[in-house]
Amino acid sequence: MTETDTAKELRQAIARHLAELHRLHIQLATDSRSLKALTLEGRPQAEIEIAAEMLEQYMAATGAFLENMRGRYEARLALLRRGDPAGPEAVPGQGAPGHGAFWYAFSRLTGALRMAERRSG
Repeated sequence: MTETDTAKELRQAIARHLAELHRLHIQLATDSRSLKALTLEGRPQAEIEIAAEMLEQYMAATGAFLENMRGRYEARLALLRRGDPAGPEAVPGQGAPGHGAFWYAFSRLTGALRMAERRSG
């Protein structure tokens, strides 16, 4: 299996998981809409308690996931940074072929890590 095949398979697996997560979000939103029946039945406190529990648990789980991923990739940044393409074909001031694409991807990752830090903290 080539590096390209491995990256493609990993990307597809993550895309499947994200699609499943999206489906779960839709289901959770649908289920949460049904909570209004409690208020219509004269039990608004039950709706309030369930809604608060749902939001608290979701935010805790999401925050824990973001913090875990942020820590994992921040710990790898130095190693990842060393992957900058270099070689005899490097042009002074421009780097080797692929240098720009590498640093664009690296910047995306560090930007995502900063967003994860703001959201998990």
